[in-house]
Amino acid sequence: MEISVLFGASFLMLIWGIYNYLGFRKEKREVKKKFEQLFRRKNERKSFIAKIGDRFDQTEYAGEFKKKLMYANIALLPSEFFAILLFSAFTLTILLFGFFSVPVLYSIVISSVICLFVYWMIFLVRRNKYIDKLNNQLSEVCRLLGNGTKAGMTIIQGLEVVAAEIDSPARGEFKTLTQNIRLGVDFERALKEMEKRVPTREYKLFISALLIQKRAGGNLTKVLHEMAHTLEERKILRQTIKTATAEQRFISYILPAMPIFLLFMLNSIMDGFLELIFTVPGAILMIIFIIGMAIALLLVRAVTNIKV
Repeated sequence: MEISVLFGASFLMLIWGIYNYLGFRKEKREVKKKFEQLFRRKNERKSFIAKIGDRFDQTEYAGEFKKKLMYANIALLPSEFFAILLFSAFTLTILLFGFFSVPVLYSIVISSVICLFVYWMIFLVRRNKYIDKLNNQLSEVCRLLGNGTKAGMTIIQGLEVVAAEIDSPARGEFKTLTQNIRLGVDFERALKEMEKRVPTREYKLFISALLIQKRAGGNLTKVLHEMAHTLEERKILRQTIKTATAEQRFISYILPAMPIFLLFMLNSIMDGFLELIFTVPGAILMIIFIIGMAIALLLVRAVTNIKV
């Protein structure tokens, strides 16, 4: 019992240390980015692992994967994401072997499968987080632009104020828009390109309002403030629905994990219990369990994914 408590405390301390290290890495990266122009050094030495990560981040696959991380709203480099995934698999392997008495080969296989499942779930659950965050910021964008036009600014000047004041990720999109306009791209064409980058109903409505005002005129300030009010109400409604369905979503994640945890606990109590899974009847039952779990997750997600 004492060994189990010590092992659990050590594992929690390891997780706490990893969390603090990642926070330190983030702060270090921000400070370095802020002052690198003032204290730039030539031939600065870097660690061997960092060089491998930088080289990987420059590959074509990493470039495509970076877009995937961006749309999932995960603020990590591809090398950092895969490093965390590999480290999690390694830690899980040690945990299964040391705490639950699972054989080494089985621990490696189970850890790999769990990490692949987590990888799939991350991008399934967070595949629209970037777009959702942009939609949530649109009400603030409309309010800032409306206040700018009310103060006598032109639309382009108001968009520059939005690009300077709004937080990420909307800041990047509006900076791209204003930079294109400064480089001589037609205003309508720049807005159409933005509509292609953010193909949502909210942004289509916002861009249509700007184009109509540019062509025909009208009280743009009133339209933008009304749009901001409507978008705020939609945001509140979406949050209410998300809160109401939170219990069902979390139960759907917890229930499949409970039999797996009990399986490992029984294996630590009864030697060789896990080997029953690798028999023909055990493999059939495991396949049925995995299929049923996947169907349950998809059904719960379909029921709780209420579009407003």
